[in-house]
Amino acid sequence: MLEQLLIFTRGGLILWTCKELGNALKGSPIDTLIRSCLLEERSGAASYNYDAPGASYTLKWTFHNELGLVFVAVYQRILHLLYVEDLLAMVKREFSQIYDPKRTAYPDFDETFRQLKMEALARAEDLKRSNPNPVAGNVKKQVQGNNKSGLEGGNKKKSGGVAKEGGGKDGDGGNGRRSENGHSNGNFVVAKDANLSSDVNGRQNGSPNVGAFDVHKLQKLRTKGGKKVDNAAAKASKAEPNKKVIKKNRVWDDAATTETKLDFTDHSAEDGDRNIDYVVADQGESMMDKEEIVSSESEEEEEEEENVGKKRKPDAKNKGWFSSMFQSIAGKANLEKSDLEPALKALKDRLMTKNVAEEIAEKLCESVAASLEGKKLASFTRISSTVHAAMEEALIRILTPRRSIDILRDVHAAKEQRKPYVVVFVGVNGVGKSTNLAKVAYWLLQHKVSVMMAACDTFRSGAVEQLRTHARRLQIPIFEKGYEKDPAIVAKEAIQEASHNGSDVVLVDTAGRMQDNEPLMRALSKLIYLNNPDLVLFVGEALVGNDAVDQLSKFNQKLADLATSPNPRLIDGILLTKFDTIDDKVGAALSMVYISGAPVMFVGCGQSYTDLKKLNVKSIVKTLLK
Repeated sequence: MLEQLLIFTRGGLILWTCKELGNALKGSPIDTLIRSCLLEERSGAASYNYDAPGASYTLKWTFHNELGLVFVAVYQRILHLLYVEDLLAMVKREFSQIYDPKRTAYPDFDETFRQLKMEALARAEDLKRSNPNPVAGNVKKQVQGNNKSGLEGGNKKKSGGVAKEGGGKDGDGGNGRRSENGHSNGNFVVAKDANLSSDVNGRQNGSPNVGAFDVHKLQKLRTKGGKKVDNAAAKASKAEPNKKVIKKNRVWDDAATTETKLDFTDHSAEDGDRNIDYVVADQGESMMDKEEIVSSESEEEEEEEENVGKKRKPDAKNKGWFSSMFQSIAGKANLEKSDLEPALKALKDRLMTKNVAEEIAEKLCESVAASLEGKKLASFTRISSTVHAAMEEALIRILTPRRSIDILRDVHAAKEQRKPYVVVFVGVNGVGKSTNLAKVAYWLLQHKVSVMMAACDTFRSGAVEQLRTHARRLQIPIFEKGYEKDPAIVAKEAIQEASHNGSDVVLVDTAGRMQDNEPLMRALSKLIYLNNPDLVLFVGEALVGNDAVDQLSKFNQKLADLATSPNPRLIDGILLTKFDTIDDKVGAALSMVYISGAPVMFVGCGQSYTDLKKLNVKSIVKTLLK
């Protein structure tokens, strides 16, 4: 049974909802769909699953991009209603004919919806009667074909039956439609495309299609080109005789080694005499407080290059220059998916070259296609520029934080409540948690905030000494209990010590751990649950591509699975390290934000305390699309 059907604008104004259904939804599936799917550019997915206490819903939707309308249907997940997609398409067609931007209520649409629903139900019943058991019928036909025509004929019929959806009579399998989870009339069939679904935490699961490879083509290529390759190799071997590789002796430069000797002397006494003002004057101002300006000259040059490229290349392979030019002048009635595919393919390849994970680039392109399909192309506008603008808006929307990330304001708010502001740094091994923790401490010191470090990495050798060195150089207190201690207890005692001595912020350093390390992930979950920090920062490298998706998704999954409370704490923000080593390969920032929904709060760009800055969203988007 259909639970709810809503029609609202992209601005959030509800125009019509079905009063006939009148079912009170448990939880807030519509709000969660907008927040976790539509606003995060996941609208290309086939459906969305929402779990609430006592209920599990499936949501399906469609857009009318020209009018800016969204049509959403909600039903119980266990029902697998087959008529929902047809009903949404019919409602979209009928409502678009009576839609007026000046109207905010449509009570006259109730009777129209009632008729449309009856028509959709009747059509679904006819499909069930015409083919009650498509899989069994298909198998029966295949067995009969094997008995009559022998093994060869039976195999041909069997392969032909599998090629059809559900094994029906007329190409579409007599099935008509198939539900999004691969079920058709209560029977499991192999779906063509793996459908993606997301739960409340925003996690998505999908399985890519695997296509067959023709071995005969490979054999032909080998027979055609094998002789040429062999001849070329023979000529190369004759032209270049074998040379004996002689190992060169290493020359040690005595002068260089004597000039740059390592200093092993203990400067702890000298460092102890320094104060905070001297360290600040020595290091300079943190880059967090400097605004990065994106030059407009480079943007104009890129626009000129793009315009030149657009003149050279047509929009699609099958369209000539005159067709594309006429389309850009006169405008196109409605954009179709086939019109968008070439431009989206080019954008997907460009994003992947910038280190964006492949599955995320594909989902972004699907979402952009869903937002443009059916939209009218303006005059003097090319399809490639329209797709480029839509992708730019999508990337800005993803990377722009949807909540306040002003840590200084939150620190002062906690100070008014007379409790320290606690930040926990988590991440995999070797990403630079301790170093960037010291950078954050240095930035907070410049804003007259008292900081205390907590050495909760009791697993790695030298971790406490490393943090102690940073604390001594910055002249801030450090709480440590040595090694082989429970990090959750150490963090709890550090927070209590900070409350006694009046520290405003406690920066908790944790051990690096791989996302698949069960004992260490369990210890991290215990630390977060026991101390309830104000901010959980995931420290990740800007060098990773697809691995960023695996790291963040599994960290969030482990924190959720191992938590003992019904509302587990997940990753709140991201600190991206080694950002100065990647040139234009900035795709890891997009991958991490997209998979977790957490904003990038800090960017590490060097090895000194001042090398910490904010993420410039416009600069990142410009780099991704150039």
